[in-house]
Amino acid sequence: MASISHSSLAFTGTSSASDLFRSSSNGVSGVPLRALGKVRLGMRTNLAVVAKLRKVKKHEYPWPEDPDPNVKGGVLTHLSHFKPLKEKPKPVTLPFEKPLVDIEKKIIDVRKMANETGLDFSDQIILLENKYNQALKDLYTNLTPIQRVNIARHPNRPTFLDHVFNITDKFVELHGDRAGYDDPAIVTGIGTIDGRRYMFMGHQKGRNTKENIQRNFGMPTPHGYRKAMRMMYYADHHGFPIVTFIDTPGAYADLKSEELGQGEAIAHNLRTMFGLKVPIVSIVIGEGGSGGALAIGCANKLLMLENAVFYVASPEACAAILWKSAKASPKAAEKLKITATELCKLQIADGIIPEPLGGAHADPSWTSQQIKNAINKEMDELHKLDTEALLKHRMMKFRNIGGFQEGIPIDPKKKKNMKKKDEPINVKTPVLDLEGEVEKVKQQILKAKESSNEPPMLPLTETIEKLRKEVDTEFSEAVKALGLKDRFATLREEFSKVNAQNQLLHPALKEKLEKLREEFNQGLASAPNYEDLKYKLDMLKELSKAYDLAEKNKKAAKLKQEVNKKFSDIMDREDVKEKVEALKAEVENSGVSNFNDLDDNLKGKIVELRKELEFEFIDVLKSLGLDVELKSKPVEQILPSEVKTKIEELNEEINDRIENVINSSDLKDKIELLKLEVAKAGKTPDIAAKNKIVALEQQIRQSIAAAVESSNLKEKHEKLKAESSGCKSHLRLITSFTLPFADMVLER
Repeated sequence: MASISHSSLAFTGTSSASDLFRSSSNGVSGVPLRALGKVRLGMRTNLAVVAKLRKVKKHEYPWPEDPDPNVKGGVLTHLSHFKPLKEKPKPVTLPFEKPLVDIEKKIIDVRKMANETGLDFSDQIILLENKYNQALKDLYTNLTPIQRVNIARHPNRPTFLDHVFNITDKFVELHGDRAGYDDPAIVTGIGTIDGRRYMFMGHQKGRNTKENIQRNFGMPTPHGYRKAMRMMYYADHHGFPIVTFIDTPGAYADLKSEELGQGEAIAHNLRTMFGLKVPIVSIVIGEGGSGGALAIGCANKLLMLENAVFYVASPEACAAILWKSAKASPKAAEKLKITATELCKLQIADGIIPEPLGGAHADPSWTSQQIKNAINKEMDELHKLDTEALLKHRMMKFRNIGGFQEGIPIDPKKKKNMKKKDEPINVKTPVLDLEGEVEKVKQQILKAKESSNEPPMLPLTETIEKLRKEVDTEFSEAVKALGLKDRFATLREEFSKVNAQNQLLHPALKEKLEKLREEFNQGLASAPNYEDLKYKLDMLKELSKAYDLAEKNKKAAKLKQEVNKKFSDIMDREDVKEKVEALKAEVENSGVSNFNDLDDNLKGKIVELRKELEFEFIDVLKSLGLDVELKSKPVEQILPSEVKTKIEELNEEINDRIENVINSSDLKDKIELLKLEVAKAGKTPDIAAKNKIVALEQQIRQSIAAAVESSNLKEKHEKLKAESSGCKSHLRLITSFTLPFADMVLER
């Protein structure tokens, strides 16, 4: 044992970091560790403990032997691993800042030219600098949400420790969660601002690739959140207000973190923060992502830097979920309402801390000073509250976010101020582009015509549909320009009601429609877009005619093919072949080559077979939906003039009678109702619609038949038939005039 010795310094030891922190102002700071090697253990003087130090490699940690007394924060600053970078970070230009870079290059080039030539370019330089400053101001005062996200993620943006060392007089970092290891992604420590002690904690990103890897890009593991919780309890015990800095994309989501209880660690932090009896202020200095940010963000006051963002899911993740592509991130950023301005409107954030033009990285010291002022202001306000009021204030802040009303009618004033549903924006295609598309389709049709091929229907249909939309848009603009939009909307509602209730069109409504249509047609020429409307309408008509003609030719060709096939099937039947071959053999045996020279018996057989085949052909044509009309000689060659006059008079009487029947109120209403049902049913009516249409047609036919029976038209018709009974063609012609009147009416 060595002899008893006493150190020249009485040192009672520091039991906590707060005691150590206080010692820096009591004259102990700056004492080398070797001077503290021998410590008085008690009152007994006959006992001494001597420790023999092993010679090892010297380290500068926790502080060097000769610390620089001029370092801000004193000797304790050397305890931090965070040291100034040896090299300045390389400037990083964001995509939307390229116009500023171009102006900056011009300024550099002009200055270089001035130095090389010795000429005075000061006016040009001042002009360019003014232009640069104005462009910078315009750009950073009108940033989009996704641009603010990019600024919040800027590689050179000041980190938590950058701000802490700028705003604190002294700061000592505290490490470890006492359960696992020290997570470098979350930094905690005690510091003073203007003589007032605070517990600081925040997410720490790296300033370069090496630091980012070491700090895990600011994404904490469960150990980091448990370290933060330990320091929260420590601050609550000693009465230190808490200031948290949020800057993380989110908690680290790897398998190991989940196994170690990432969700549980975050949940414990949330619960703990709501029970702390000291004021808490949280500041979002970069991006605050999801629960990883909220785990240290349950504060009395949440402040945000001007270009910081706070979100549940990143814009890229949101876009990938909703739009299946990360390219929609600008749209997602706008819809998420993640910027400081939007969050203040939603009462999630309580204040905005300004940044210099160009972002916080443009002037970190100025930004830190603004943060310091904001902390002092908010803490002065919160210190006025007692413990109960402070806890209630924190609880009510989060209880008042969002909310809903159930079973309570909306206040008319609020309903009036609600955002209306966005109307679809109809973007018009320039006339030149439409003209080019139409010309292209025309050329395709001409080429198909020359090569005897079918015209390309798909491009034609697409162009017609596009032109229809354009014409509808032009009509809507014309209606709006003529001041008839409200009247058209009112009429449309009235028509919708009539159609919904299956009512007849009221004469007053019909008259109103005709009047509005006439007024629109008269004023259409004065509409600003009349020329475009007329031009597009002409193109639509021209293409529609081409489409109808192509469809007609297509149907005709298909029908012709079906008719020829049916005729071939008839002529290829065995019984028909036998009859034709037998007749051919008889004609050959007769030795006569002219039909007129054949005997009557053979002529009769030929005529009979011809009639038989004609009837079969007629049945085939009717089965294909074709109307067959047996043509006769012209009326002038058969009928006497007296009979011809009587037919004309009968036609006039028939027409007059039809007009009278149609104009009767009962039948007219039925016809209007029939038209309405046909229009509603469309091209593919259902069974109920078909039944309604058939029932109405039968009622109309019965009404017309009853009207004809009550007149003397039938007697005149029979008398005219009797007078011309000798002429079959005449009789057939008279019969053609007596078609069912109902069909004629329905066609009208």
